[in-house]
Amino acid sequence: MPYSVGLQAAATAFLSAGFSTQFTIAVLVFLVIVFITSSLEKEGVDAPKSLPGHSFFHIIPFFRKRYDFLNWGFHATGQNIFQFKLLRNTVVVVSGENARQIFFTAKGLDLTEGFKILSGAIPMVKGVTSDLQTRRISLIHKRLANVQRNAPLSSLIPFLLDDTRKMMEAWGQSGKFDPFDNVYELLFQLTIRSLSCVEISDDPALVARLKVLYDKLDTGTTPATVLLPWLPTPAMIKKLWATKEIYEIVIKAINDRESSGISRDDTLQMLLDSGDEKLVVVGFIMGLLIAGARATGTTGQYYHVFAEVSEFPAFLTPGCFFPIACWLMTFLGGHQDWRAKAAAEVEALLESRSYPSEYSPTGDSSPTSIYDPALPFSSSSPSSLAARLSTIPLEVWENETPVLDALIRETTRVAQPHTAMRRNLGPELYINNKIIPTGAYVIYPFSDVHLDPELYLDPWKFDPGRPEASQVPFGYVGWGSGKTICLGTRLAKVELKLVTAMFVLGFRHSVVDRHGEPSNPLPVPNWNDILLCRPPAGSFQLKFERSSVKL
Repeated sequence: MPYSVGLQAAATAFLSAGFSTQFTIAVLVFLVIVFITSSLEKEGVDAPKSLPGHSFFHIIPFFRKRYDFLNWGFHATGQNIFQFKLLRNTVVVVSGENARQIFFTAKGLDLTEGFKILSGAIPMVKGVTSDLQTRRISLIHKRLANVQRNAPLSSLIPFLLDDTRKMMEAWGQSGKFDPFDNVYELLFQLTIRSLSCVEISDDPALVARLKVLYDKLDTGTTPATVLLPWLPTPAMIKKLWATKEIYEIVIKAINDRESSGISRDDTLQMLLDSGDEKLVVVGFIMGLLIAGARATGTTGQYYHVFAEVSEFPAFLTPGCFFPIACWLMTFLGGHQDWRAKAAAEVEALLESRSYPSEYSPTGDSSPTSIYDPALPFSSSSPSSLAARLSTIPLEVWENETPVLDALIRETTRVAQPHTAMRRNLGPELYINNKIIPTGAYVIYPFSDVHLDPELYLDPWKFDPGRPEASQVPFGYVGWGSGKTICLGTRLAKVELKLVTAMFVLGFRHSVVDRHGEPSNPLPVPNWNDILLCRPPAGSFQLKFERSSVKL
């Protein structure tokens, strides 16, 4: 009887308390239940070995220092596969050649479901960035492929180069900058240009506002917002508010286009001309801008962390290459031999082309004067570098730039801190002789292959001339592999090549430390930073001065 009286008194006290107190108590009770039940669970004979220590203490390291945490897991268990808990979610980490093949080819391992829980998903706008029907998802994928067809991508190149010119001119004649600020801002603009509309991409203030909103999404992604999305923390509220503002910006741009009756040559017009319903148009632009702007995956992704929006992850968008762009400029500044090779390759392309004396990609798309095939590439020419580069055909950028290809591939290998994520939708399967139950999450860190010294000698060394790891299946997975390849690869690589070409011919640059002295040693990618692979802020900068070439 005393017990029932005590429980009744406790219940009365709980009901009479304010909402905040009730909510706090409910959360604490939930965590206690998770703590107790996970402690009582037993491993099966075929189950992967569990990490030592209580799973509750694995949450922060997984989200904050993932590279170190996963490496510690392999060391602590002495296995090439192990498991741990993220609250009630079973997560299995795999490594090795056999595991890699199964991970990228098994039909039951679903990418979308994997990213929903583990990647740091942004708040969803129901019916726009979530709960989309399979037909709509397929249509959005089709539209992304259409953006990268030969004709649209070719017509986009002059606009991307003109955006690059404007932003690089704003850097000034000389100085220093952090590539994770300036280069990131540049690639952000190019992604907005590629995947949205002129109403947004032609408005610098609006683009800057979008970047601020995406920053809020980044800072608002915490372990609590990922694992307890129903918990109204201040971080989650900020994420919701930022998502609402992004939605309003996109909706206004669409409404302005429809009310103006003016047809434009951009992605929005392609969507409208295709007769897509409003939800698809909004979902495509909003989803790809959010996913592409942050590789939470990054991606990365991106990158290299990858956010999941519009029912498909950033791994399917060109935004996963943002950290690659920042690191590519950094590596070139520290390896002048490869910088010279890249510049020579682009100069050779220019010398083989003919150029107009004037060209404005934002105006009439036809040249204003006759091409002169005999005109060599020189700094004294009246034509701008951006205009000259715009005359190089798409197929040349894609098929006749082996140096740029090698630079991009090596940068992707050494500076893309991606951890691929899947969920086993069934049936149960075995990896490394250990069972992966239906419903479990499976992750594969790219470091397992890209930083493997048996495949890549001295793996942390930036060496674009190194041979490819073709002796093993899936020896390189920088743009995906197996049944999942990044749908934005083509656009991403073209943007990287255009920016690199403008930079190596328009500027001279080197890497300096916080004191302005030549950086020795050179910066090393930080794989614990799952967004940008960025070293400590302020640890280095790129020192630059303009060349005599007219941008």
